[in-house]
Amino acid sequence: MPALTTTPDGFLLHGTPFRILSGALHYFRVHPDQWTDRLRKARLMGLNTVETYIPWNLHEPTPGTLDLDGLLDLPRFLRLAQAEGLHVLLRPGPFICAEWDGGGLPFWLTADPDIRLRTSDPRFTGAVDRYLDLLLPPLLPYMAAAGGPVIAVQVENEYGAYGDDTAYLKHLESSLRSRGIEELLFTCDQADGDHLAHGTLPGVLATATFGSRVDHHLARLREAQPEGPLMCSEFWIGWFDHWGGPHHGRDTADAAADLDRLLSAGASVNIYMFHGGTNFGYTNGANHHHAYAPTITSYDYDAPLTESGDPGPKYHAFREVIARHATVPAEPVPSPSPKLPHTEVELTHRLSLFRRLGHEGTRSIDPVTADELGRRAGYVLYRTTMSATGTGLLHFEGGVGDRAQVFVDGAPAGVLERERYDETLPVHVPRPGAVLDVLVENMGRVNYGPRIGVPKGLLGPVTFNGEALRGWDCHALPVDEPPAIAFGPADTPASAQPAFHKGTFEVAEPADTFLSLPGWTKGQAWINGFHLGRYWNRGPQRTLYVPAPVLRPGSNDLILLELHGTTTPKAHLTDTPDLGPAKS
Repeated sequence: MPALTTTPDGFLLHGTPFRILSGALHYFRVHPDQWTDRLRKARLMGLNTVETYIPWNLHEPTPGTLDLDGLLDLPRFLRLAQAEGLHVLLRPGPFICAEWDGGGLPFWLTADPDIRLRTSDPRFTGAVDRYLDLLLPPLLPYMAAAGGPVIAVQVENEYGAYGDDTAYLKHLESSLRSRGIEELLFTCDQADGDHLAHGTLPGVLATATFGSRVDHHLARLREAQPEGPLMCSEFWIGWFDHWGGPHHGRDTADAAADLDRLLSAGASVNIYMFHGGTNFGYTNGANHHHAYAPTITSYDYDAPLTESGDPGPKYHAFREVIARHATVPAEPVPSPSPKLPHTEVELTHRLSLFRRLGHEGTRSIDPVTADELGRRAGYVLYRTTMSATGTGLLHFEGGVGDRAQVFVDGAPAGVLERERYDETLPVHVPRPGAVLDVLVENMGRVNYGPRIGVPKGLLGPVTFNGEALRGWDCHALPVDEPPAIAFGPADTPASAQPAFHKGTFEVAEPADTFLSLPGWTKGQAWINGFHLGRYWNRGPQRTLYVPAPVLRPGSNDLILLELHGTTTPKAHLTDTPDLGPAKS
């Protein structure tokens, strides 16, 4: 029998009335050495549960492999949650959305143009089942039935917004049960429209997602499910940001008032997000409603706990609300974490990105996509030679995925972005045999809707003045980690070619800090080999969060991959984040 059961109007935990007071905390967006701190702060705000998605694409990076190390050590996260006295809601997908690269679906699966994602297509359900065969055995000891913290497991994720294949949902339910999951299962759907009708299953608890109009949405949930607990499984108290857009926020008093309405109605809640964290590395997703819009590196979400783990205004306000409805720990509210003093970093060494090509890559008549090259994320460099000379138009049939920098004989010739500009670029070819380089950046895979799985890289042939350019070397660039080979001194002015820049700085005692890059344009940042993520002067985000555990006493290394060149050899570590002008 599951530990968490339902009554006509609530939950029982081990037979005792229980209200879920949960907050979303994604282990894969937080440095593992900070999990204990974040979990403790969840308990001190008055939460009794934390919720997390599970990103399939990172846990099974190639078919048949399972990664549970570092940021992905979910068993350790579950042990720490239980040690803090917290229950856990697990949301394994297979689709998670979460503004996460590809919505959590592996690129090696979505690259198949014929597969019908999130349906009972046996190619999809077979891949899901093979993944669950890998994932679930190491997680079963952490289910409540085995004495662990996990009290409920979600089936799919907001499926009613995508499809209505009930056979698919039933398959997922059966797949979880047949592999040993005894705990309460639930679905999660938006309360408006027909989402609840399409995304729910008989015998599986239905929950709703919303951020306002509490009475209305609870009434819609009750219409769809006449008996059982009322639960908002994503109570949206902030929002995420896109590059080139505003930094979103939500008024604290407004969010707290809606939380109070929700709890006053007797409902259970999962606050989304309690702590957003960071899209480290190449993990951010993208939306594609009217146009392609990639998500920024920060996932701060204007949450109660800031990206750097400090209690913000919502933390204090929500704690007061929760205290009206439940017992809140008497321990004092945590103070903000120490921050590193302002530190200037001089980047004294440089290495051209194009010098890292090594072998000739994949040779093809026309460019091949990044997916065909087996590249989940990052960059692909396409190189060919041009026989024609003079000024003309380069045309990219099919467009680019997602941002292309064009070089002729090493000189920058322009930039193209997915759907943002015309797919044609005027260039001047100075000589026969001039080298054409096209560096294409994957800015994040779409995480919601029908465009999941759209390929990256160059998406069709390339012509110059109507003549097809043939014979391409396609290089999937190895930039998951900073280069280990020697950098040369940056004793000449930086060119506009993409290059790695390296500098060192001293730290007396590691503490949280924020990397500020005025004068730099766009690229990636690593400190001591830890991939902080993407920066871009387009904003809104102007600083990158640097977790204290990334630093070490003494000498530390900063490496930037700058795609456009810089006006300064310096970077700065500051004690204040800058996520851009806020929009409520």
